Amino acid sequence: MDSKLTIRLDSNVIERAKIYARIHNVSVSRMIESYLNSVTQLKSKDIEITPLVESLIGVGKVDTEFEFKKDYSDYLSEKYK
Repeated sequence: MDSKLTIRLDSNVIERAKIYARIHNVSVSRMIESYLNSVTQLKSKDIEITPLVESLIGVGKVDTEFEFKKDYSDYLSEKYK
């Protein structure tokens, strides 16, 4: 059910919103509704891991003795000689 809401905004913001809405073929009301819906939705703490991503877990092995910072530092030193 749609309801009416009156809000006060800076006139420059309104004009930019109208231009944006016209370019993207959407109403300003729909833009505001979409924005308010996105910021007020309850966020799930758990991120769903897709089966593809789950199948990739553990595929890459990293040597625990590898010194990432030293290797990167050596790389940069060589690059900018």
